Amino acid sequence: MRLQVVFRYIGMVLLFESAFMLLSAIISYANGIDGGFTPLLLSFLITALLGSFPLIFVDKNSRLNSKESYAIVIGAWLTSCVVGTFPYLLWGGEFSIVNAWFESVSGFTATGASILNDIEALPKGLLFWRSISQWIGGVGIVLFALVIMPMMGRSRMTVSNLEISSMARDNYRYTSSTIIKILMGVYIGMTVANIVALRIAGMGWFDAVNHGITTSATGGFSTKNTSIGYFDNAWIEGITIFFMFLSSIHLGITYATIAGHRNNIFRNESCRFYIFGTLIFCIILSLNLWGSDIYNSFGESLRHGFFQGVSIVTSTGFATADTNLWTPLCVCILIYLSVQGGMAGSTAGGLKSDRVLMATKVLKAQIKQQQHPGAIIRIKNNGVVQDASVVNFAIIYIVIYVVFILAGTLINTACGLDTVTSFTASVSSMGNIGPGFGEVGSLNNFSSMPIVVKLVSTLQMLLGRLEIFGLLHFFTMKWWV
Repeated sequence: MRLQVVFRYIGMVLLFESAFMLLSAIISYANGIDGGFTPLLLSFLITALLGSFPLIFVDKNSRLNSKESYAIVIGAWLTSCVVGTFPYLLWGGEFSIVNAWFESVSGFTATGASILNDIEALPKGLLFWRSISQWIGGVGIVLFALVIMPMMGRSRMTVSNLEISSMARDNYRYTSSTIIKILMGVYIGMTVANIVALRIAGMGWFDAVNHGITTSATGGFSTKNTSIGYFDNAWIEGITIFFMFLSSIHLGITYATIAGHRNNIFRNESCRFYIFGTLIFCIILSLNLWGSDIYNSFGESLRHGFFQGVSIVTSTGFATADTNLWTPLCVCILIYLSVQGGMAGSTAGGLKSDRVLMATKVLKAQIKQQQHPGAIIRIKNNGVVQDASVVNFAIIYIVIYVVFILAGTLINTACGLDTVTSFTASVSSMGNIGPGFGEVGSLNNFSSMPIVVKLVSTLQMLLGRLEIFGLLHFFTMKWWV
């Protein structure tokens, strides 16, 4: 593998990232050269310099093999998280090296967990950098960069195939180049619509932009200490619910619906499973909250039940209520939704509802097989028979995903955390959710967590965002032979 070629394309990604650092510095400048201006400007210069070196000293080579493409994707994610710490470290405050790494990884993986006790103390430029890092990472750092890398030619298709999971590609019927255009078109369109809607609902432009981009990324970073609950506005909450859920649906299916194609939201089996499942769980949450007299009226129970349910299942993590005060049934439902997550091919995290649907079909097929040993039972999705390799991989992924959650729970518990905090911190990190329960509840954060817990959580965030095997494969020594 030609490492110099890999470094060249990672350098392009860094240059792309540095442009957003510069934009954040401009926002700081526009706000009276606030405290974030110098850290952001210096971060821009350092990142741009790091990105420029490989372009200057490495010859252009547009033909990449699979190993090099893989190294570019994973390397770009890891490097982006590293340079993403620069603005935080240079600003100081609550940002130690570990805290800056945690905030950066949480941003780029669109997790939304934070170590900040006072978010509102950050200058506007840094607040915007936190939000824009989620927007970049929401649809994928590499996919964003591919938009500005037309010189890669066929290699661009290879890299995009590695960035988009195989399960997500199953719902696309286009070339890789077209997929990139669809992803970016839908993503940017949703973001703009979200920002405008929030502004009309009463948010100021700065808050609307920040919440609009983190909602579309299903990231959950807010400019306020109490998240969306700060605004106490039913219209803002309703708009946020709509765009959180829309962003958690396969972007290709959203495009197909808008374009009038057959494989749309109403016909796609995986999409129907996800929509109706989420609706049922949110109704149960609301009824349980109402029946338990946690809120004064059914309307208030419905408002909080749907917001928190959608926020968790979409892995966004915004909050309007302290879910630590909710009933055990509500807690169990929210934990399940944290594990399941949204659809493959969206910006949402979690195990993915597509895999959950696949697992239910495998279970049903196994029961039938026991009843009729001689029968040949095939598993279908949207009427298409699924290859055994696809089915097996989905089940293996589920098993390994759960193993990593349990491993994280054991480590967290060994560090002195209570069981609820340990388990839900692990679940939320693997699923890129953000909040859990206990000490990491919806209105709490990870600031008080031990250093080991923070580092393990960032590893889980990366494993979840890169769908486990991507990161594991990257660190397999045989890969580099």
